[in-house]
Amino acid sequence: MSDIINNGIIPVALEDEMKNSYLTYAMSVIVSRALPDVRDGLKPVHRRILYSMNNMGLHYSKETRKCARIVGDVLGKYHPHGDASVYDALVRLAQDFSMRYPVVWGQGNFGSIDGDPPAAMRYTEAKLQKIADEMLKDIKKDTVNFVPNYDESEVEPTVLPAGIPYLLVNGSSGIAVGMATNMPPHNLNEVLDGVCAYIDNPDISIDELMEYIKGPDFPTGATIFGTNEIKKAYKTGKGSITIRSKCEIETTKNGRDLIVFKEIPYAVNKQNLVKKIDELRLEGVIDGISSVDDESGRKEKVRIVIHLKSGAVPKVVLNQLYTHTQLQTNFNVNNLALVNGKPQLLNLKELISHYVAHRKEVVTRRVTFDLKEAEAKAHILEGLKIALENIDEVIAIIKASPNTPEAKIRLMDRFEFSELQAQAILDMRLQKLTSLETQKILDELAELYKLIVYYKELLADEGKLYALIKEEFQTVKESFGNPRTTEITIGELENIDVEDLITKENVAVMISNKGFIKRIPVSAYKNQARGGKGSLTSRLSSDDFMEHLFIASTHENLMFISSEGKAYYLKVHEIPEASRTTKGVQIKALINISPNEDISAIVSVKDFNEDKFLLMGTRKGIIKRMPINLIVNAKKRGITAINLESGDRLMSAELTNENDELFMVSRKGIVLRFNQTLLRPLGRASRGVKGINLSNDDELIAVLTGQEENQMLLLSEFGYGKRMKFDEITPHGRGTKGQIGYKVGAKTGEIIGAISVNEEEEVLCITSQGIAIKTKCKTIPVLGRAAMGVKIINIEKPDFLVGVAPVVKEEESKEDIENELAFIKTQGDSNQESELTQNEIEDDNLEE
Repeated sequence: MSDIINNGIIPVALEDEMKNSYLTYAMSVIVSRALPDVRDGLKPVHRRILYSMNNMGLHYSKETRKCARIVGDVLGKYHPHGDASVYDALVRLAQDFSMRYPVVWGQGNFGSIDGDPPAAMRYTEAKLQKIADEMLKDIKKDTVNFVPNYDESEVEPTVLPAGIPYLLVNGSSGIAVGMATNMPPHNLNEVLDGVCAYIDNPDISIDELMEYIKGPDFPTGATIFGTNEIKKAYKTGKGSITIRSKCEIETTKNGRDLIVFKEIPYAVNKQNLVKKIDELRLEGVIDGISSVDDESGRKEKVRIVIHLKSGAVPKVVLNQLYTHTQLQTNFNVNNLALVNGKPQLLNLKELISHYVAHRKEVVTRRVTFDLKEAEAKAHILEGLKIALENIDEVIAIIKASPNTPEAKIRLMDRFEFSELQAQAILDMRLQKLTSLETQKILDELAELYKLIVYYKELLADEGKLYALIKEEFQTVKESFGNPRTTEITIGELENIDVEDLITKENVAVMISNKGFIKRIPVSAYKNQARGGKGSLTSRLSSDDFMEHLFIASTHENLMFISSEGKAYYLKVHEIPEASRTTKGVQIKALINISPNEDISAIVSVKDFNEDKFLLMGTRKGIIKRMPINLIVNAKKRGITAINLESGDRLMSAELTNENDELFMVSRKGIVLRFNQTLLRPLGRASRGVKGINLSNDDELIAVLTGQEENQMLLLSEFGYGKRMKFDEITPHGRGTKGQIGYKVGAKTGEIIGAISVNEEEEVLCITSQGIAIKTKCKTIPVLGRAAMGVKIINIEKPDFLVGVAPVVKEEESKEDIENELAFIKTQGDSNQESELTQNEIEDDNLEE
């Protein structure tokens, strides 16, 4: 009493009250609303709907009734919640795309696989399906317990008799408080075979059960890939099962290929799926699709037609569709159900064992009920038999009695009848005294004796009881079983290696200043002699210009390093292919680059071996060497590759080996050479170290490695360039000023690119306005350090050169070779005029 304050309030800690109240609420949701009972597989609302419809007489052979009346009956008697929750549950029970075996037959609009809502309940009608009788069969024979409803004006069953394993065949889904359930549907034939196998051998293993129950069987069909995840779900109660749409490749009269989907994964909204495919087509994420049509109708419930462009590879497009859309999904199994009112995660064998235990109890109670009924009826017939054998005396006693109660008492005293027997004799009609009627009573009594013996044998012998259960399952199987709709492939789903389906070729990847990216086959560019005008390779808006050019194989990874030092990568073939006159797609549609970032450097990565290093150089001459395997997880979401200081920007990235010689090239034509052993490998978050000492008006534009058989190709912004031997540059220490490698001036402009090439290779150059030229390296002369170079591309100002990339050598035609030889012969003299004397070169050493 000391805890009670003056106004009669008992103080309670807030955390205790919150805990108790929340747990009470959570358990109410778990038990009374969200999770199914393991015995009949139903949530309370579904159980109440079926029970109410049964009481209303809405059997499969009767007429339908308005759903509003059904919902009203359920609400008024059993389910004190909103009408929407009851109607939604009723609708789902009737949807053949949601339920493997619908238990309600709906008339009217009950929604569609396109996500269309059902009509209002005042318009629709419903009744029970025939299979629903198996769920409610014998409910009036004391097979299940009943409890008072919410206002104690009615009673309702705590569970249905469930003549079919509803939870397994129709599955269930629901979200409770702190937990959820998601159970897939199965084929009735398989489940009943598995249940019977369990009855025959309670020690059966899950692997053995899977010989009967192959896996989920969804009402929408489709294909399940592999059995490993199915086995995992059956053994642990949890798993992720991959479902893929079924398709056919068709060809039109004009030779175009079509991909036709006739089955889609379970619970996928078809309309949203078609819309998503079309969005990916318009955005260029999936290349090769010309149009998408939804031709679904009455003849075929699902028919999604993908029209392919000419030359598109169906398998490639198909794999892209599976990757980017819900044509391939995962069904996350979570077998959570109520066992004795408590949520429990169950494996396949436990689901079956609980159902069999429930079914055994139901059949036992039904047999017990039938036994009592038979014994009661036999008891009456035994009295009638005695009365018929002594009919004259019985009549005399009745006639001599002053009233009915007295007659009953005299009969009970004379023949030792029970009160029920005596009353039955008094109620007997005179027609029973005929020989035929008398024989019927005797025959019926004999049959009852047999039934009583049979019932007692069932109750005394568990084996016979289980035999009866199996016999009933066989009847259900014959009545409602049907073939499997979902195909299961034995082998696991192996992600199709797109590289095996895509032609291996070199492509030019181009990125504009505003972030538009595309790839074009290098074969689309014809070789031009040095000094040509090139060809248009992109139509850009007036305020945009081409910024990056990179050549790579469609089978390689392309790594993008942003202005904020983050690395991203994707497969080259994932970049949409475009024509030379289109601007491409926004790079933000391909990688998760932020609005504040833009691409600073691109590097091709075949693999992420730990013996490979990523060499990065910044505008201010900072250099960093990092093992490439540190950013293997970059992918499309990005990962930090270098920590840039304020005002600095990544300018170049290159893959190197352990002992490569490094060359750092600046815009003013300064080149510094040193061995990369002077650089220790650094982690992702580091800034790097000073690589080259630049003047205030200069900045780094490239870092490259030198091979003995290659030369350094230097290009300036106004289209001049040259090749130079790496040995021309003397090795110096890290952090020094380097030497002149290119004599820049007003005619040439500053250096825009430096790459390592050999004379057998080709290079592709591109200007800010998208003009590209592909030329052979051997047409570009090898000159000294201070040479100005020769004209590579004829540029009309204000356009200027922005990028250069090497191209793997392709087969040359005889005509190409002859044209080049003729060009080299006519240009021989001009090459000499562009060189400086050796004496001038020797004075240009700017070593610190």
